[in-house]
Amino acid sequence: MAFLFVFCVNVLCVYAQDHQGLKQAMDEFNDDPQLKFALAGLYVINEQTGEPVLEQNAYTGLAPASTEKIVTAATALDVLGKDFTYETRFGIVNTGKGKSLYIQASGDPTLGSWRWDSTKEEVILAAIKNAVKEKGVKQLESIIVSSKDWIADDGLPSRWTWEDIGQYYGAGSQGLNWRENQFDLIVKSGANIGDPVTVLRTKPFLYNYKIISEARAAGKETGDESSLYYPSKGNAYSVLKGTIPAGKNDFVIAGSIYDPSRQFAKTIINELKGIVVVKENIQLTGKRYDNIDWLYTHTSPTMAKIVYWFLRKSVNLYGEALIRTIALKTKGEATTEKGVEAVQEYWKTRGIDPEEMHLYDGSGLSPQNRITPHAEVAVLKYAKAQSWYPDFYDGIPLYNDMKMKSGTINRVKGFTGYHKSKVGKEYIFSMIVNNYNGSQLSLIRKMYQVLDQLK
Repeated sequence: MAFLFVFCVNVLCVYAQDHQGLKQAMDEFNDDPQLKFALAGLYVINEQTGEPVLEQNAYTGLAPASTEKIVTAATALDVLGKDFTYETRFGIVNTGKGKSLYIQASGDPTLGSWRWDSTKEEVILAAIKNAVKEKGVKQLESIIVSSKDWIADDGLPSRWTWEDIGQYYGAGSQGLNWRENQFDLIVKSGANIGDPVTVLRTKPFLYNYKIISEARAAGKETGDESSLYYPSKGNAYSVLKGTIPAGKNDFVIAGSIYDPSRQFAKTIINELKGIVVVKENIQLTGKRYDNIDWLYTHTSPTMAKIVYWFLRKSVNLYGEALIRTIALKTKGEATTEKGVEAVQEYWKTRGIDPEEMHLYDGSGLSPQNRITPHAEVAVLKYAKAQSWYPDFYDGIPLYNDMKMKSGTINRVKGFTGYHKSKVGKEYIFSMIVNNYNGSQLSLIRKMYQVLDQLK
């Protein structure tokens, strides 16, 4: 009995020392010069008891960057279900002027994605081509893309920055998304610093789309410091600005497709050449037609599989599609604003004050998002008890030998996730730093030193 008592006391001492080590590490972190003008939040709980282990600014709203994705993912899995799928339907409709190919879009963010064999662009295009061929259609008056439930929102959250929305990670969600609304811009830079950067081509080919380069060559050690800007002020072209290293051939810059519906329709027209005569008439509408002769239905991967890539590779497009789909399910309107309302209301019923979640998107890209570390931990704790948790957990990346979602935007770094210590203690945590200075890599190492105390 005495031995048992000593053992228990020793175990408790070990836990106390672990927590003391965490507090000391956080104190040292706070005193670091990189945090001189920063705000750091940390909330750690014992997963089994729910008791706080350490908290600092746990109820302070911080820009979460992509750690916000755990909120969107958990909401989507709970509201829509892990087996939820999107359906994009293709059929023939007679508009009175002749037959047209009718596409009923669903907001599917995976259409044409390279992440699954079933969603690859060549697979989908072949299926459409074969379906039209088997139907024996000889002429199409137009391609009609119907996005009835999605057309009121252009897919770009209102608080995204102008610099972000032209980049591959700034692709907004629309009624019809294609190839994750991304393209590669291949360019060539001159041999000397200050030489122009020349646009060579895009992959895939972008129809009726021009990109003007104002970019210049910089030092060979500088890396990619370029930015693509969406068309503005009535221009029908995008502009490439900034720099890339000198002396580069076939240098790839990833951008976001401005009009995925039209690009998809143009791609179909090109694919059907030689089989059907298709007029260059593309209609984007919210109208739904009756008496459609359906040819082919493409079904997306399940929500569990979408969430896997959403978390694992931090695909912003998926977050924006999910929050709009949540809005459609709960509010009847597929808009980002309604999605934010739905998320706040949903977690309010699960004990999280809506004031802890001031959101403007579903991905965390907006620098104006604010979430408390407490709210993120509460969502993760709720997820642990749900049937879909294994799928959710599987998608969370592994950093520093810990299962945690990272978040990064300008001067913001965060990690939130789960960890089981060597002695079997299970923790849920959220650590977010806003407005740090100096190297991001240096800050990450220091954040790891704090989180290592949970090991």
